[in-house]
Amino acid sequence: IALQILGICSALAVTSNLNINFLRKPVAHSPIRARASMLRIGKTSGVGEVYILSDGLEDPVAHATITYAIPAQR
Repeated sequence: IALQILGICSALAVTSNLNINFLRKPVAHSPIRARASMLRIGKTSGVGEVYILSDGLEDPVAHATITYAIPAQR
């Protein structure tokens, strides 16, 4: 979705790798927020990361990295 929003690729992009590290428990009954960014967008792949944050904690409760394979333009 992030690559589509940026206008980088079509809906045919597929997830080639997804890694989630759960770091600690979130605060019970507290909102969860996410901070996402694209680290690299190339011709054949895009790499992003997401930090999951819990209100009431300074450090993230989870960290994810994701790689998308971008199909060649036709």
